[in-house]
Amino acid sequence: MKKVILLVVLAFVCLVPTAFGAAPAKNFVIVDAKSNESFVPIRFLNGYNGTTVTWTAADQRIDIVKEQTKLTLFVGKTTGTLNEEPVQLTGAPFNDNGVTYVPLQVVSKALNMQVTWDKELSSVKLNQDDVSAASLPFLTRDKNGNVNNSKPIVSEKKTFKVGKKSFTVQMVTISLLHPKIDMDVVLAGNTIGKVEELSSLAKRNNAAVAINGTFFDAYTTGDYKAPYGYIISGNEILKQSGGDRRTVFTYDKNHLVELIPGMDFLDRFKLGTIEGGLQAGPRLLTNGKVTIDVVKEGFKDPKILTGGGARSALGITRDHKLILITTGGATIPQLAEIMKQAGAYQAMNLDGGASSGLYYNGKYITTPGRKISNAIVIKYQ
Repeated sequence: MKKVILLVVLAFVCLVPTAFGAAPAKNFVIVDAKSNESFVPIRFLNGYNGTTVTWTAADQRIDIVKEQTKLTLFVGKTTGTLNEEPVQLTGAPFNDNGVTYVPLQVVSKALNMQVTWDKELSSVKLNQDDVSAASLPFLTRDKNGNVNNSKPIVSEKKTFKVGKKSFTVQMVTISLLHPKIDMDVVLAGNTIGKVEELSSLAKRNNAAVAINGTFFDAYTTGDYKAPYGYIISGNEILKQSGGDRRTVFTYDKNHLVELIPGMDFLDRFKLGTIEGGLQAGPRLLTNGKVTIDVVKEGFKDPKILTGGGARSALGITRDHKLILITTGGATIPQLAEIMKQAGAYQAMNLDGGASSGLYYNGKYITTPGRKISNAIVIKYQ
């Protein structure tokens, strides 16, 4: 009989569950468009710098505890308690896609957290006790209560006009915060110096989308074809690149994406938040404006400086979508204008020429002219 009672209790009181249904693997802050109130997921708070979160299903109660501080909130209610004293909320906790969110304002005040908003990265930086810092992407909940309504992956063929010239562009847009989307940077043959067909690399990694990555020594007659620049996967630097000034594309476990100057990369990596990325360049857009500086990034190849050709590029939107494109005959300045028209807020060039390739839904939409060294892959699970 005691065992039955214990099982019933455990069913109603537990540490924060991963989901009511299929929970997203990524944490992000939600900003409500009506009230402008911000909400943070309790799954992020649980374990953050000594904080413990307990969920009681019977009365939809959330207990957030750190040391001598206890904040108790309830889903759907704008009243709670802080150390047993009544507290009024400006927004009620709610559930979305199997995750429970609580008002950031009351939580940050109760736990003595400093909150800094970065509008350029669409992220929120949280500091506590000047020790533990974390950055979370943020999304807006619209006036109908919808969050992250975008399709996970959209593939389309578009035409963009730059000056008097029109460019046909293959474009795949990925909603990075969608719960079924995962991202990785992968090596041909899982080994530095190998090359492999992009389609083979995609299929081997169960990828829905794949695009060629950074530059490599494609023209050597030897079997070892070294990639150029940093390559990062699984919080590990797979390929070093000391002193390289080219831009590095990075992402963390919550798919918060950033383009980092090459000389700043190692200091950022030491913070321990970078999950994956690769170094290519040049950078095309910064905060919605064309910002090409090939000399500063150390490029000397005429194909980058002045020439036109087959191009691959990636862009990031302000609402955390990743835009992957391929096109032909574009110079780097023309490519930057294309990315701007495509809706990117930040953007970077990738390897091009015969390496340029884009794979989607089991087939090429742009076929590369050679085997490649590495790739960015998107998985849909």
